[in-house]
Amino acid sequence: MVVNASGVNVAETRAQPRGIGLPGTILGIGLGGFVDGILLHQILQWHHMLTSAATANIDIGSYPADTVPGLQMNTLWDGLFHTVTWLAVLIGLGMLYSRVTGSRGRVWASRVLWGWILVGWGIFNLVEGIVDHHILGVHHVISGEFQTLADILFLVLGALLVIGGWLLQRIGRPIDLTDHNDRTHSLR
Repeated sequence: MVVNASGVNVAETRAQPRGIGLPGTILGIGLGGFVDGILLHQILQWHHMLTSAATANIDIGSYPADTVPGLQMNTLWDGLFHTVTWLAVLIGLGMLYSRVTGSRGRVWASRVLWGWILVGWGIFNLVEGIVDHHILGVHHVISGEFQTLADILFLVLGALLVIGGWLLQRIGRPIDLTDHNDRTHSLR
């Protein structure tokens, strides 16, 4: 028997399939970024990555979206933002595929995956909201009179997504299809 530094049997650790929490969370971060970028940046056009740069907490210049040079710079940074979110989705999907194919008959209820995706989306909102809206100030959910309220509501939504996702994934559980004693083969 081989025991690691924590006193855990290495063979038993390897025998336990890894969960889908990390891949689901990374997938949720990417998908949450897509919702932000597609809905708020492109469809509603409430902001772009640098639309509040002129009044930001760091000096990076001014890039108003109502000028051609400003829109070009914001489009570039929006594209870089979408690249990062796309990579998060690819990494999350790759990790999820690896976990599912390596699970040897173990599957997870969809509540588990969707719960972790919501956790990731909430983490995205919290990190992006704190860093870009509050610390750097490079953009806000909306600019103007209700800017602070909208930024705070964005953070509240993020916290609710984390809490709701955490609770959702807790009510789902893995099902071992190779265990003939597990009669609850419901994949809800």
